[in-house]
Amino acid sequence: MPKSLLWTRIDTAGAEHALVDDGQGLIAQGTQVAADPVPYTCRYQLATDPQWVSARLEVEVEGAGWRRSVRLERATQRWRVTAAEQGDLDAALVAAGHAPAGLPGVEDPDRLADALDLDLGGSPLFNTLPLRRLGLTTAPADTSHRLDVAWVLVPSLTVLPVEQTYTGLGPHRFRYASGGFTADIDVDQDGYVLHYPGLAERPAARGR
Repeated sequence: MPKSLLWTRIDTAGAEHALVDDGQGLIAQGTQVAADPVPYTCRYQLATDPQWVSARLEVEVEGAGWRRSVRLERATQRWRVTAAEQGDLDAALVAAGHAPAGLPGVEDPDRLADALDLDLGGSPLFNTLPLRRLGLTTAPADTSHRLDVAWVLVPSLTVLPVEQTYTGLGPHRFRYASGGFTADIDVDQDGYVLHYPGLAERPAARGR
């Protein structure tokens, strides 16, 4: 049976719902809605190999008067990246008082060559990928890994190579760090985020 995961955003009005099958690696599809920087809906499909190495991601983001998509697929040790845009996201951002986002995708996919993990902006689901791939959910406290990651910004769908560090803090907790940002994140027994300070949390189930 697939798992059904729901997060509410803490940083803005919004939520994410994902359906995941983690029997052999991960197959997932999800939808984000958020109010900032402009209201948008983001839909994605994600697949890893059985060892939880990221293999494919398709993302489509849509708002008033614009739509963007990006597809990343790993083959023969490199990433193929294709992107498209309809309408004008930059115009919508500027009208809302924000800087333009630039183009979706990446100019040089070879800059992503070392990335075994993908990260989608605003999505707690994607933290599970390195946790499960590296076995950090059961590793001793203070076990730390530095990762090369392909980071997909939302709503722009610009793809950037970034460095992230995951450090185990004991059962069901790890520290995420990238650039000058750090967060101590709580997860369930399967490695799915329960509480990500400043970003999102899974609401507790209510009894009838």
